[in-house]
Amino acid sequence: MAKSLADKSPADTIYVLNGPNLNLLGTREPETYGHATLADVEKLCADTSAQFGLKADCRQSNREGELIDFIHEAHAQKAAGIVINAGGYSHTSIALHDALAAVKIPTVEVHISNIYARESFRHHSFTARAAFATLCGFGIDGYRLAISGLAARIGAKAKA
Repeated sequence: MAKSLADKSPADTIYVLNGPNLNLLGTREPETYGHATLADVEKLCADTSAQFGLKADCRQSNREGELIDFIHEAHAQKAAGIVINAGGYSHTSIALHDALAAVKIPTVEVHISNIYARESFRHHSFTARAAFATLCGFGIDGYRLAISGLAARIGAKAKA
């Protein structure tokens, strides 16, 4: 009998972590980030994860320490993977890098905009070094691509 999403174990869960200002999606700089909201991102992640028999546990925080706590929780819960858009913290937070490196959970970094086509201070990402892949410039579709790539990495197959 197939498990419902409510019956998923933590090992079937992907943590989708969004950092500062991503709660403002849809209204913040739509010429850069588009018109989709964080709720749209979360629905996309839930729908994409479900295609692989996985559950997306979506979180957002404007606080670096809380994002680190989410990463530690993912480790404690034996999550299958992490998709992270650390926002501006990507470019500044050694602490987020260290947390991701410490837990050794397969991680994909996502950026909605192309960080390499923007200001030079955005061209370096500390969190990218702790991820097996980074996607940028695909808009919110980057989350779908990240989950698909993460599913392939952990051996989750698309459900018919």
